[in-house]
Amino acid sequence: MPNPMRPYLLLSLVFFFNLYHSMAVSDPTHQALLQCLTQFIPTDTASSIIVSKSNPSYTSVLRAYIRNARFNTSSTPKPLIIITPLDESHVSAAVICSQKLGFQLKIRSGGHDYEGLSYVFDKPFFVLDMFNLRSITVNMADETAWVGAGATLGELYYNIWKNSKVHGFPAGVCPTVGVGGHLSGAGYGTLIRKYGLSVDHVVDAKLVDVKGKILDRKAMGEDLFWAIRGGGAASFGVVLSYKIKLVPVPKTVTVFRIERLLTENATDITFKWQTIAPTTDENLFMRMLLQPVTRNKKKTARITVIALYLGDSDSLVSLLQKDFPELSIGKSNCNETTWIDSVLWWANFDLGTPPTALLDRDLNDAGFLKRKSDYVQTPIPKSGLESLWQKMIELGKVGMVFNAYGGRMDQIKPDETPFPHRAGNLYKIQYSVNWDEPGNEADKNFTTQAKLLHDFMTPFVSKNPRSAYFNYRDIDVGSTKKWSYEEGKVYGESYFNGNYERLVDVKTAVDPNNFFRNEQSIPPRSSSILHSSHGSATYLITILHTCWYYIVFIFSLCSDLF
Repeated sequence: MPNPMRPYLLLSLVFFFNLYHSMAVSDPTHQALLQCLTQFIPTDTASSIIVSKSNPSYTSVLRAYIRNARFNTSSTPKPLIIITPLDESHVSAAVICSQKLGFQLKIRSGGHDYEGLSYVFDKPFFVLDMFNLRSITVNMADETAWVGAGATLGELYYNIWKNSKVHGFPAGVCPTVGVGGHLSGAGYGTLIRKYGLSVDHVVDAKLVDVKGKILDRKAMGEDLFWAIRGGGAASFGVVLSYKIKLVPVPKTVTVFRIERLLTENATDITFKWQTIAPTTDENLFMRMLLQPVTRNKKKTARITVIALYLGDSDSLVSLLQKDFPELSIGKSNCNETTWIDSVLWWANFDLGTPPTALLDRDLNDAGFLKRKSDYVQTPIPKSGLESLWQKMIELGKVGMVFNAYGGRMDQIKPDETPFPHRAGNLYKIQYSVNWDEPGNEADKNFTTQAKLLHDFMTPFVSKNPRSAYFNYRDIDVGSTKKWSYEEGKVYGESYFNGNYERLVDVKTAVDPNNFFRNEQSIPPRSSSILHSSHGSATYLITILHTCWYYIVFIFSLCSDLF
């Protein structure tokens, strides 16, 4: 007698065969990851946080936090899958499953990595995109805040302002920078001379380690807590959030911007700036921009002094007339304002712009750019400055930013955090070039200009090692292919000087198989990257397990057909 269920079973057989084919053949990586994630989180949630290349949202999600158009081309290697966690447990699951499947995991918070190392890799990889983990909880009772790694500096400043008009935090001037990357690489801003670095005010953190465990400061121990405050947390785990200590700021602060051309005493001002900006009152931060410009069809150079003073304009003018008369500053050059308004002003908003402007993440905003860095420990002589102007004019595009140190920076030991560039450094240089033209020719032209100016500055900057700032990521400093100690030492000593050794020790202790890695990560002392082959085998087993499940199911259906 024919089985009355036969037509329905046949339909079911066809349905599940097609389902299997679409899942296991069309996108086996997606299905293997989904199957693994569902061991830890609900299936519908797991499915919603996986964005594979077949997802219509893939391109928009990937591009949203690419901040350097050099790494947003058709030839740029792209992740197989973007994981967008909504909860801390999702991060743990992503770390565990990426290892099981044998895929490298890149960690992105705000996407401001100058070399794109948080979202580019030359082998198949996933991106763990932290933008949803952006919660900020301010506690004015103890003047602290817990800040999610996916929050931006602008969101942090806004939330501080909502709770207090006389508190701030020493961090960067760009409001779209992600907190996770900024703090893990040290972080600095206009309060550097008064309060030091961002990491000097981190009092706790939550991190997912290589085993998928969520650890706070007590659980991770002081060595790992030290490493993730300036040593690049992506070498050690995934930071979920930082607990920071807020700092007091006065009700009134003063800002000013003054420009001078070479014909307007720019050389004398620059020479004097080198000794005054790092040694003056710690309430005053003065940044200097150096740029090649054209005036009346003639190429020249311009300097711009931009400043924040924690106080009123009367006391600022009095201070600078005494310490820095060459600047010729008067009250008419100054604007008295609030700290939050100064944050907006430094971010190139007009004074009076509502603080809500800091909440704009400005997605899909990416130009072509290259950055490099140096440290200056002795003033550049006037003859050196004169030759520098000529070199900048000759190259035509690359600018420089001098950021004064001193003050609180001189009082903190170089091994207090992984960031070692403290006392003895007058100022940091950032080399900066931006361009609009796409293509390899423009890329080569402008990156070469940056390298040439960097080479020109060799006699005037730090030596043995020639130091660089980790958050101004520069692949020219060095990179690794084998993640050996010696390869890592090339860039590791530039970024971290003598602290490289301790960072290697921490890495060896917490991630000996080097799962958390990128082209400039801290290597363990003996790197075998064992997880890669193991992960690939696990991935194959997962696929075979999926196949076996559907084969068994199909045979069970077939047994009922006849």
